[in-house]
Amino acid sequence: MNVDQTLSTPDLKSSLDHFWTLSGQKIVALDGRHDPAKGAPVFTEAGKYTARGWTEWTEGFMYGSALLQFEVTGDERFLQIGRTATRDKMASHLTHVGVHDHGFNNLSTYGNLLRMMQEGVLPNNDWEREFYTLAIKI
Repeated sequence: MNVDQTLSTPDLKSSLDHFWTLSGQKIVALDGRHDPAKGAPVFTEAGKYTARGWTEWTEGFMYGSALLQFEVTGDERFLQIGRTATRDKMASHLTHVGVHDHGFNNLSTYGNLLRMMQEGVLPNNDWEREFYTLAIKI
């Protein structure tokens, strides 16, 4: 590997802009076609995510990615996707015993929302803050 020591952060701007554009398109597409009743998207088949009912560790990444997309781009639709899905779909992961994926699911969702509120990315809301804190405690 040859490391280019002359690269700086501004040199990466166009590549990162392209990355976040593609990321946003993928998040919107997955949100539009994913059926939560079939389980979390785990593998790809013919370029499309598919579920495997025996593992749900990627569900938090799906909604957490939307939250990170919002944080970087400021596009409110990604906050809406991530926040709504966390509230409506992630509660079962909080007390799901016998699994090792609590961090993947709960920190990607409740954890990112709490962190963004603490950092001022999201406005402070005492009730929401306590909700996210309780989720992390569980």
